[in-house]
Amino acid sequence: MVKNFALQLDASARRTPDAIALIAGDTRLTYRQLERRAGGFARWLEARGVAPGDRVALILPNGIPFAVALYGALKRGVTVAPLNPQLTEDERARILSDFAARGVVEAVPEEDADVATLEEVDAPAIVLYTSGSTGRPKGAVLSHPAVSAGNASWKGAVMALTPRDRVLAVLPLSHSYGINGALLAPLLAGATAAILERFSWAVVVGAVKEHAVTVLPCVATMFQRMLDAPGWTRDDFASVRIALSGAAPCPWPLAEAWRARTGIRILRGYGMTELHRPLSYLANDPRDFPDCVGRPVPGVEIRIVDDGGRDLAQGDVGELLIKTDAAMDGYLAQPEETAATLVDGWFRTGDLARVSPEGFVSIVGRKKEMILRGGYSVYPPEVEAALAAHPDVREAAVVGVPHTDLGEEVAAFVTLRPGASATTDDLIAWCKQRVAGYKCPRAITVVADFPRTATGKVAKALLAQPRG
Repeated sequence: MVKNFALQLDASARRTPDAIALIAGDTRLTYRQLERRAGGFARWLEARGVAPGDRVALILPNGIPFAVALYGALKRGVTVAPLNPQLTEDERARILSDFAARGVVEAVPEEDADVATLEEVDAPAIVLYTSGSTGRPKGAVLSHPAVSAGNASWKGAVMALTPRDRVLAVLPLSHSYGINGALLAPLLAGATAAILERFSWAVVVGAVKEHAVTVLPCVATMFQRMLDAPGWTRDDFASVRIALSGAAPCPWPLAEAWRARTGIRILRGYGMTELHRPLSYLANDPRDFPDCVGRPVPGVEIRIVDDGGRDLAQGDVGELLIKTDAAMDGYLAQPEETAATLVDGWFRTGDLARVSPEGFVSIVGRKKEMILRGGYSVYPPEVEAALAAHPDVREAAVVGVPHTDLGEEVAAFVTLRPGASATTDDLIAWCKQRVAGYKCPRAITVVADFPRTATGKVAKALLAQPRG
């Protein structure tokens, strides 16, 4: 049995009950109101037979109901899986089948109640889903201690949050970066989270000014779109003390351009669903190195190893391994995937990296095929499977290609069956019906055949090369 993370949210609510915890549109909730609303949701779950240790999926957009449901479910000792509302019905069905949820929440009642938090729990706190490398959903199982350790890091060394801070929550709260950095860590600090349902540069600029936002977590794509937008000045961001970038690499020229226009530093970092944010630039450390993603936050250990698992000398490139109390316990009901990823307490990232003499980490490549598109993770096998299901497609291959705005774009290549009549527009439309919009390729190239390796595998590196 371990302590329930919700107890820490209760402590925040009782320290400053009249402070504003959440803002969304014209609605403001104090910490006392949030705790009572969460209590009402916990009682609502109980009335529907949801017991401690059960699993509940949340399919809710960014908003106060999401925060209430998450907090209330944790108070009840329930394991929560927040799902992106953008998922298609097929994607949602696959995840719900894997998660075996006791219930699915798509609307939250506005009920208040004083309900005591279940103090000790023997079930995980949160399961965060990411598409598996085989196309099967993978649920990263995060314990209450892991959620606590991860958010203590966000609250402390990374963002240096205080009750005076106002954090803009425009990131998707169904993803690790948003749920932790933009919601739970601010609540842990007694700060205010100003929630936006979705990103629009004009809405963000207006919200920053209206709510006197002090901390601005975004992905690189969001920063770029704001930079490209006209009609705002440095004065619109006068309240912001730091910005943060995560979920996808933030190019140094973008960070420089943002600072030149706003006067605000972007704290770049590295993390993933399974690990929170183990590498980062820190709020109280002014150092910046253009090609680095920061250094291990307090409590995190790293190793750089060769293919045999042997430690490499400083400056050599090898696979990055990470050990942290904020790591997942494993992938839900996938012992083989877990065993391949977690080895003797070390998480194998699949990323190639080097470490500077000062301890700062540079990511130089990926052993895995995952595509990072605008802050979202896209696994090629999932998109390939969707395309290959079309009756006119013989074979499909999906790769990531550089994109100035999104970091990477999803590029698809297909070979067609004899007599096929499907156009590339037909295939894109087909794909959009089967995977979320951010996973869908914007362009598909029809080729006669794929270049292949000596073992017959598709040589994706050659597919991704520009054609003359």
